[in-house]
Amino acid sequence: MSLRLYNTLTRRVDPFEPLAPPRVTLYTCGPTVWNFAHIGNFRTFLFEDLLRRYLEYSGYDVFQIMNLTDVDDRTIQAAAKAGVVLTKHTEPFTQAFFEDRDYLRIKPAHVYTRATAYIGPMVELVQQLLDCRIAYRSEDGSVYYAVGKFDTYGRLSQLDKRELKAGARVASDEYAKDNVQDFALWKAAVPEDEKVGAAWDTPFGRGRPGWHLECSAMALTEIRSRFGIETLDIHAGGVDLIFPHHENEIAQSEGATGRTFARHWMHGEFLTVEGTKMSKRFGNFLTARDLREEGLDPAAFRRLVFLTHYRQQLSFSDAGLRAAQGSVTRLGEFRDRLVLAARTAKADLSAGNELETQFRAAMDDDLNAPEAMAAVFSFVTNVNRELDAGAGPEKAAGWLKVFDRTMDVLDVTPRKAAVAADLAAWVAERIAARQQARKAGDYAAADAIRGEIAARGIELEDTPAGPRWKKRDA
Repeated sequence: MSLRLYNTLTRRVDPFEPLAPPRVTLYTCGPTVWNFAHIGNFRTFLFEDLLRRYLEYSGYDVFQIMNLTDVDDRTIQAAAKAGVVLTKHTEPFTQAFFEDRDYLRIKPAHVYTRATAYIGPMVELVQQLLDCRIAYRSEDGSVYYAVGKFDTYGRLSQLDKRELKAGARVASDEYAKDNVQDFALWKAAVPEDEKVGAAWDTPFGRGRPGWHLECSAMALTEIRSRFGIETLDIHAGGVDLIFPHHENEIAQSEGATGRTFARHWMHGEFLTVEGTKMSKRFGNFLTARDLREEGLDPAAFRRLVFLTHYRQQLSFSDAGLRAAQGSVTRLGEFRDRLVLAARTAKADLSAGNELETQFRAAMDDDLNAPEAMAAVFSFVTNVNRELDAGAGPEKAAGWLKVFDRTMDVLDVTPRKAAVAADLAAWVAERIAARQQARKAGDYAAADAIRGEIAARGIELEDTPAGPRWKKRDA
């Protein structure tokens, strides 16, 4: 079965067909760097990480762009409140995001587009829309997109234009415009903008970009310059961005280019706490650095996230996180056992085929990570049984190869349990020497070797199936 993904635009699970395979252009909406990103935000970023990793596992050449919103209402207000210029406020939060990303083992995007670095392309896009008469200048100098002139507006969110109201994210500004549905492309500068250095001169007046404009300009700039195209294969983000943000991106981009902006739209659901969306507004948010300061292995949070399908709400709890920690500890111990059992044997490539088949079937079905994880744990149980029965090193090496390939996608084994190859080889050699000493009746030497192994932070257990070892908790 080939890869099929839910497309918000069609409301169907569609076969995934990139524009120019094996290349896949992937644009993911990143954080607004006015504050620390919370773990609800990172639930979305982990869904996007899973998507990218599985595309690469499937043989696609992925090019990922992620935006960093460093100029909008929230960043400007936060900088003004702190009494600093915009860049001085946003830069620490940008670096904090990168640190949190690395902690949670999210693969870095190929390019991070900071909005303030793309003002030129944004101005060009606004001018293009003005020239096409899809945009207009208001009396106060702002520029608005005329929603009524884009016939297919609303098809992503499936909202009829007649039903649209002036909502918080649609018309939160207080600028004059012709129609309540219209949204700001460019906002005329106000004193607060000037105070924090968030205003630029343009042919249509001094001001700053509207939030929706930024992603269109940045995405188009990158794929035009790198690939000579104006259509993304996949655009992904959280469900809260479907309307109006992504709806407006489509209107801006397609209004200017006349081409499909993105072939496939994917959206991840919320992370909730006691049934309420995690949000700074509700004051119920937890950050990745909070988890890190508690000493949580990031694999546990990844495991927790992947227990729920990305299109279903994830309920966060401490109990769920503790259970996830226990699960990843088991996976780490399993991998350590395979490393020891395989030693330097040539892999039996037929071993593990069942896991590979089940894993692919689950992930090809709209990234069904819960089913993929179930296949992994079934594999662990079955392989442990075979190892207990005396399976040879060739099979162990094959199982290890397949297991590691699935972990390249899920990445839910503890870092501290992922023992370095040189340490694993040393442990295997010392265990073999200890076994030889015991056979010879030299129990003093065997005990001394056990002490050497313990000194390197390794717990050794003698079982009927032979010695087992694992890295001791720090």
